Amino acid sequence: MLAEIGWIALVLAFIVSAYSTIAAFRGGDEGRHQLVVSGRNGALLTFALLTVSVLTLTYSLVKMDFSLAYVADVTSRSMSPFLRLTALWGGQAGSILFWGWLMSGFVAALVIRKWEQNRELMPYVLAVALGTTVFFIGLSLFISNPFDRLWHVPGAEELTRAFFRSTGAMPYIPKDGQGLNPLLRHFGMIGHPPTTYIGFTGFVIPYAFAMAALITGKSNEDAWIRATRRWTIVAWSFLSIGLVLGGRWAYDVLGWGGFWGWDPVENAMLMPWLTGTAFLHSVMIQEKRGMLKIWNMILIILTYALILFGTFITRTGVISSVHSFAKSALGPVFFAFIGLTFIWSLSLLFRRMGTLRAEHEVESLLSRESIFLLQNVLFLSITFAVFWGTVFPMISELITGTRITVGPPFYTRVTGPLFAALVILMAIAPFIAWRKQPLRALDSKLLFPALGSITVASAWWISHRQHPDSFFALWVVSFVVVSILYEIGRGVRARVKSRGEGVFTAIGRLVGRDRRRYGGYLIHLAVIMIGMGFIGDAFFKVETQGTVSVGEQIQIEGYKLRYDGLSQYMGEDGREVLEASVSLFNGDEFVKVLSPRRDYFVVQRQPVTIPGVYSSFKEDVYVLLVGWEEIGMDSSTFKVYINPLINWTWIGGLLLAVGAIIAAWPGGCIALQRSYAIRPRSVESRAAAGD
Repeated sequence: MLAEIGWIALVLAFIVSAYSTIAAFRGGDEGRHQLVVSGRNGALLTFALLTVSVLTLTYSLVKMDFSLAYVADVTSRSMSPFLRLTALWGGQAGSILFWGWLMSGFVAALVIRKWEQNRELMPYVLAVALGTTVFFIGLSLFISNPFDRLWHVPGAEELTRAFFRSTGAMPYIPKDGQGLNPLLRHFGMIGHPPTTYIGFTGFVIPYAFAMAALITGKSNEDAWIRATRRWTIVAWSFLSIGLVLGGRWAYDVLGWGGFWGWDPVENAMLMPWLTGTAFLHSVMIQEKRGMLKIWNMILIILTYALILFGTFITRTGVISSVHSFAKSALGPVFFAFIGLTFIWSLSLLFRRMGTLRAEHEVESLLSRESIFLLQNVLFLSITFAVFWGTVFPMISELITGTRITVGPPFYTRVTGPLFAALVILMAIAPFIAWRKQPLRALDSKLLFPALGSITVASAWWISHRQHPDSFFALWVVSFVVVSILYEIGRGVRARVKSRGEGVFTAIGRLVGRDRRRYGGYLIHLAVIMIGMGFIGDAFFKVETQGTVSVGEQIQIEGYKLRYDGLSQYMGEDGREVLEASVSLFNGDEFVKVLSPRRDYFVVQRQPVTIPGVYSSFKEDVYVLLVGWEEIGMDSSTFKVYINPLINWTWIGGLLLAVGAIIAAWPGGCIALQRSYAIRPRSVESRAAAGD
């Protein structure tokens, strides 16, 4: 009965959201105030109905209602209640419903917070955002329904999943479920999907405002930019955190010693992050100088399209990946929706192209406007390279019948120089003036950061001469760090001198006065910290492999690892655990006992390799059990990695979250208008807008 309530709520949510989409659009176009208000109320009701549906499914997961096909797929009696709770997004049907619920939540928050502002835009914002919500609710309802029951058809050789079946079908309730994919039973995957989905759905809001501006002919105004600033920061921040958590999951669970392998699904998350980052920076030019208006429209359209593309790759299994779900019927529908929305968005943009006139021109190649324009070009170049490498296997298979995979070396060679150029621009941009920057004044501003970064990089190189290529990489990141600290120091010093404030008081008031700017500085520092992990992986990572008997040692980079024995036991969740005991020594000093193991999940017939890791501020010692003889025999094979700088990546993720909170924190209350009235778009306004 409870599942039927969830299903009925899903059906009603689809009907109400479809009605609200049409009502909001028609109400805005015809100036019918009551119709728009009806659409607004429908958006709130959609969120309430989907909340009922999500809570119903969550309760079914926790209580293990195995009559539901989805529950039987992703839960089992051996799983903890917490893991059963996270199974909501652990399978395809649940994750699609979760996506739609989050989207409806953003729409509900939007109409509550912004309803009295941007009155001409809001009906169309509501229609566009709800249109995306309708699509995902439709996927849950018609293609990947989490409330499908298990039925047994007499005479059939296998179970058939359907909500209704012909006469003779009988309900089937298995004694236990299959359980969540073993690879997903990790805290990184517990946090990674929700944060990623929040980032994805959050970016739909600025896209909806951009489309509303194009529809109404208000695209030349900056109201939609100002209205979406905080939404964009929040969405970008959650997507960034999702990327970091996904990297942590890969590092802990996949057993290959790294955290980023240019996997297709990793790329699918990276691409909207790239275009979203470009958009987040580019809108500053439109706010400050009334420029790059076409660029901003293109960037947000691409970000929205790439978000749908990333969901398409993950949910349809069209590209082989350790992150993706199995192939499903979602593919054609998803592909059609991506194509239709992309074509519609571009057609709107082309119709309004004449209204997107820049208020100023680039006056000098050495100006902040030029820096941001070059930054956009670099971001799009990286995005195109990643996109090409991601879809090339599909294209090659379509043309030649052979799937040709593009490996990490391609991405590293193509995107590495482009990322380096972006980081350099990150360092010098704060020192470049608007309109025109005198070269002599720039020299004096950059002198201290340049000398400081060269000193830091040289000191590192002296102690790591075996890696000469790392000098440039370390110089680039240290240039950014010194530049940011120098810029913050200049502001603090000015307040201390002019107002007599203490250093910490000056820092607090600087940040409080311009949270967006100084939160951005912290985010830049966080990105550099994350980049340190990539530098360590590219230049300083060391690995070895050896087969040793009990009591023998493996030596690597000053460390000794002594094999002490192998044990086997039954673990939680129906696992057969094979665990080695390895004593780690730094020189002759004992450090700790590591326990690399191999977990075999019997029900899923799937092994998972869990490393034994010793972490320090400097580096990680990462040990894998990759081979063994029978218990009682005394030799096993281990693979050992030394991963320098890796922990900077995780620290950077935490700092990024802090910087995002500071940048997005409200600066004050905005007075809301008391009345809401919509005027129909006149013939004159339509003509002026090009309709």
